[in-house]
Amino acid sequence: MVQLGTSALNVSPLCLGGNVFGWTATEPQTFAVLDAYAAAGGNFVDTADVYSAWIPGNSGGESETLLGKWMASRNNRARMVIATKVGQHSGRKGLSAVNIRAAAEDSLRRLKTDYIDLYYAHIDDGSPLEETLGAFDALVREGKLRALGASNYSAERLAQALDISRRDGLARYVALQPHYNLMERSGFEGALQALCEREKVATLPYFALAAGFLTGKYRPGQRVESARAERARAYLTPRGLRVLAALDEVARAQRTTVSAVALAWLRAQPTVASPIASARTVEQLQDLLPMLQLQLSAEQLRLLTEASAER
Repeated sequence: MVQLGTSALNVSPLCLGGNVFGWTATEPQTFAVLDAYAAAGGNFVDTADVYSAWIPGNSGGESETLLGKWMASRNNRARMVIATKVGQHSGRKGLSAVNIRAAAEDSLRRLKTDYIDLYYAHIDDGSPLEETLGAFDALVREGKLRALGASNYSAERLAQALDISRRDGLARYVALQPHYNLMERSGFEGALQALCEREKVATLPYFALAAGFLTGKYRPGQRVESARAERARAYLTPRGLRVLAALDEVARAQRTTVSAVALAWLRAQPTVASPIASARTVEQLQDLLPMLQLQLSAEQLRLLTEASAER
């Protein structure tokens, strides 16, 4: 287990993404994946109130609802660490104090719980940070939230938020969720990474497998049927092919999966606590789980870092 920043939360080094629950994963598939993840020792699941509102007939909250049903049916809420988010649901848009409280109550109801372990501001919408942080702090004091996270924040805004929490004695962000993986490095590495390191903010990268590209199943001339295939195929560039070649080399040497190697590289980066990756089926999950025990050598990390460098 890994301590999440300065919080009291201890989480698995692989966070299971819940964005597919109620989207590409049906209820039986969702329950099977969650069962297999928990059986492997996993305890950390990431979702959001807006998942999966983009599907015709859905209104958002489907992922939370399935996760809540699963925990209730397995009677395992106490051993799970649940992260969800506020700010992007069409009926609960923004980070005003009124909206945060209403959205948190909605999420608590869907999750069938009386507390949320890690609650994120889903995206920085420019709302006054004092108001947003004050609303979060009130919910923490009431015991409805255990820890706070920021998602898609710039270094400047995250620094401002941390300063306000320090100045006003408010609960602070202990985690950041950025878009970060072997194919997407420039948006995090630099000022944002340095800030997280300085402030002891844990990093939980989303799209850790680059929409599936870093699983290795997308190759020139191969067609993959997936809701995210178009996004993944966009990485089939000379740089992307270099990354796949390096992943293949390390996976062969470690006798493991390409997915596990990509996640292990990410986990080895400064401030990264637990990369987020989703699985629609148990078979897909099995490709990810070796990451839990995988340790890459310094030479293997260097190979992957150099192959993925933007030139």
